[in-house]
Amino acid sequence: MLLGKYYNSLEIHRKDKIIFAHFLSPHRVISTCRVNGGLKNDLSMLFNHQSCEPCNHNMQTSRIITQSPLEYLQMICKKYDFDNDQCAFMGTAANMNYAIIKDMTFRDLTVISVCTGGVETNAGRAGDSANYYEYKGKFEKIEGSNPKLLEGTINTMVFISKPLTDGALVRTIVTATEAKTAALQELNVNSRYSDGLATGTGTDQIGVASQLIDDPPLTSAGKHSKLGELIGKTVKDAVKQTLSLQNGMTPERQRSVKIHMERFGSDKKTMKNEICKLLDDDKKEVFINNFEMINRDPLTVASVAALIHLRDKISWGILPETCLPEVFSQYGAQIAVAISGKIDRMSYYYNNLETVVKDVKSSNFSKFIYNAIALGFNEKWN
Repeated sequence: MLLGKYYNSLEIHRKDKIIFAHFLSPHRVISTCRVNGGLKNDLSMLFNHQSCEPCNHNMQTSRIITQSPLEYLQMICKKYDFDNDQCAFMGTAANMNYAIIKDMTFRDLTVISVCTGGVETNAGRAGDSANYYEYKGKFEKIEGSNPKLLEGTINTMVFISKPLTDGALVRTIVTATEAKTAALQELNVNSRYSDGLATGTGTDQIGVASQLIDDPPLTSAGKHSKLGELIGKTVKDAVKQTLSLQNGMTPERQRSVKIHMERFGSDKKTMKNEICKLLDDDKKEVFINNFEMINRDPLTVASVAALIHLRDKISWGILPETCLPEVFSQYGAQIAVAISGKIDRMSYYYNNLETVVKDVKSSNFSKFIYNAIALGFNEKWN
């Protein structure tokens, strides 16, 4: 199915488990593709292919894509009658029906971004500890690491109606990556490998194509140029919308105390158990039965999110650790007030929480928030 035709030189199609861009005129492509990747002038297609389902689905094709990418490319091209010498590809477990296409035009410049994505289990932060070391053509597990299932990839294709210098074409990847990270930041996506916010996944891929026409090439793709702005806006919007479809990840869904605390090792079961240990006996069942009401209450989420952000500021060194007791006690008291509704008890909550403040370590930080929640809920109906 033809999804769109752009600047008379690009067609985007979807068929079965594949989305492909067909160049009707020459394009220069830069990509992370394992076959025909890098900088190329002789490609006629760039495509994104779903090789398996995202969860516990070990298809032969998904094994081939990692072990023999050329064989995988040849297999897919044979199925769809493509010329594998003129194709670059990206593989994923994301559903092609959830792909989002965003396009913007300014004067005679058009930018189109096509994204698929999933981040539920493979989201990570740049600098998180790695699991593998590539040595002599093989990936060796790093001693002491704990590899997880790599379910989740954001694949991005960007198409530009104008020619670019080689340097500007490389710069588009920087801008597109910043846009992807901005989307994850706005959705508060947690790293699954550390206690930080995610900047991407461990398997993200990108391809950018610029049309080769007889115009002076654009030299800038940074955020000060209109090209950079169009790349940033289209990629960010496409990433956010495809994650909404693939993972149900919307701003409303992310309004959750539990989701904000997941990067510190919390989950629903742990939160219920640990908070109930701190509640009066007659409050425990009521709390369990109404957990979601508290978990998604806007004022409670706001208070928890504020404290988490301040905890990050201390971890990053922006705020000195010497102010940690006052910061935690004050904003922890705000959590208790948000739940109880008793602002006149702020001083009581502050003094109570001051005795349980420890440090920014994930386990201690989680326990501190559990204490603040329990303190407020114990008094909510008194």
